[in-house]
Amino acid sequence: MSSLADLAAPATGAAPSSSSSLSSPERVPAIDAATLQRWLQDGDELALLDIREHGQYGEGHPFFAVHAAYSRLEPEVARLVPRRATRTVLFDDGIDGDALARRAAVRLAALGWSGVSVLAGGAPAWERAGRTLFKGVNLPSKTFGEVAEHAFEVPHIDAPTLARWQREAEPFVLLDGRTPEEHRKMTLPGAIPVPNGELALRWRTQVSDERTPIVVHCAGRTRSIVGAQILRDLGVPNPVFALENGTQGWALAGLELERGSRRALPAAPDAALREAARASAEAAARRFGVPVLARAAAQAWLDDASRTAFVFDVRTAEEFAAGSLPGARHAPGGQLLQATDLQIGVRHARVLVLDDDGVRAPVIALWLRRLGLEAALVEGGLASGLRVPEGAPPALGPVPASALALAGQLAALPEGTVLLDLRPSPAYRQAHVRGARWSIRPRLLADARTATGGDTSRPLLLIAPDALVARLAAADLRDAGWPAPTWTTQEALAAAGHGVEATPASPGDAEAIDYLFFVHDRHDGNLDAARRYLDWELGLIAQCASDELAVFRPHGEATRGLHGKAHIDS
Repeated sequence: MSSLADLAAPATGAAPSSSSSLSSPERVPAIDAATLQRWLQDGDELALLDIREHGQYGEGHPFFAVHAAYSRLEPEVARLVPRRATRTVLFDDGIDGDALARRAAVRLAALGWSGVSVLAGGAPAWERAGRTLFKGVNLPSKTFGEVAEHAFEVPHIDAPTLARWQREAEPFVLLDGRTPEEHRKMTLPGAIPVPNGELALRWRTQVSDERTPIVVHCAGRTRSIVGAQILRDLGVPNPVFALENGTQGWALAGLELERGSRRALPAAPDAALREAARASAEAAARRFGVPVLARAAAQAWLDDASRTAFVFDVRTAEEFAAGSLPGARHAPGGQLLQATDLQIGVRHARVLVLDDDGVRAPVIALWLRRLGLEAALVEGGLASGLRVPEGAPPALGPVPASALALAGQLAALPEGTVLLDLRPSPAYRQAHVRGARWSIRPRLLADARTATGGDTSRPLLLIAPDALVARLAAADLRDAGWPAPTWTTQEALAAAGHGVEATPASPGDAEAIDYLFFVHDRHDGNLDAARRYLDWELGLIAQCASDELAVFRPHGEATRGLHGKAHIDS
């Protein structure tokens, strides 16, 4: 077997090899940045997966890259790229001849993904080719928020003006367009939690006078802009505003946020209001040309083995839990728009959007099409009787033996046992068992070799947050010669009497690749971090190349000519 240093030069247009040929990292086909650029633009399906950890991904990745961290690679790829013949490109930091990406490609090929290649040189090669590596997450959705503000000239209100309205008891309705969890953490005083995906159904329950202004807020910019424009799309007669810069703008203006709100999502409307909501949602979708497929046509999408089709139930979590179409995935509508790349890993895939009332799905499908996706509705929605194919889950190998059931043995570990802690780095910093070494799957083999001196006979005990993380890590260890790693939890070891310590500076920031430090404390009172984040959002359009902006279709046409356009001030 040749070394990774002897890898062949990257191909400039070769098709990915079949899974049977990817028996070793050295045989994984590689493409160069120019080929990747052509593939991104050729109209065929493509999954571009950044397999680095969250902190690395968030510090710089191509615009169309989707995150599938190696630490949870197999189940993430199964979710993001369900059709295993999809043309798929993996990339890492290009270290050691793309060693991690090649290892990941071999693992995916063994599980049935047949169109896998790697980007030679990883993310740095993309930048060397003159392309931008973007900081942050949810790039397409957040960039489109800025595009939408310009395209629709969304009215906004700044924090001092809204605060004055509050002081002077001006009539207005304030809606928080984020998730209930985010609302509870911190919100504007008096805001009512109505996630953007629920606006079409529930806004009428909060507004009785069409002269009353409606203000939508989020934590930053995107969901304020999108929420306000959703209401405008629906023909809401009231004055509608996006709160400029959300809760962060409120804090930057020196105003106090409310924390621990116990206000709940408003109840669904009565039959009359629901019918009015359905009519306005259908009219908005019809104006934009959202297709409504008959059941047979939708089923043909799902049965087409040459294309990927995602099926989403966009209702609330409680509604989904009470019953849905078998095989449909749950993605609350507002969050599907906010973080499309967390749900859809295949460029040029098809998307079916479903609900049970004909109100929420039309709005979400409309916005997905604006984002550039091939989204459609289905006659009958969740009651259509579609048969959603469910692929077999990837075979992840045996679950490692659990030391959880061996509480007596945990108190006195075998001599020479090496403890490798696979929990998130912030949790390790806060508290870990003395003597445990922090590690993560991409670095696990190197850490195990260092900790054991290369002695594969020494017992390894993995400290993991869950059985899945332990299972994936154990598979790599077994492949590298450790025959029987076991696992347990931090809580079990502490309960068995093992001392615990905190190391706030270890692992160091450079080693904590699972954590995105980029403006990470902007919601916790760090105003400088909030300023940096808002500047980042406002600067997204200027960083984009024309082909990146061209995917968006706010009015049904490709977006062009936005570079240099000024932000609309209040």
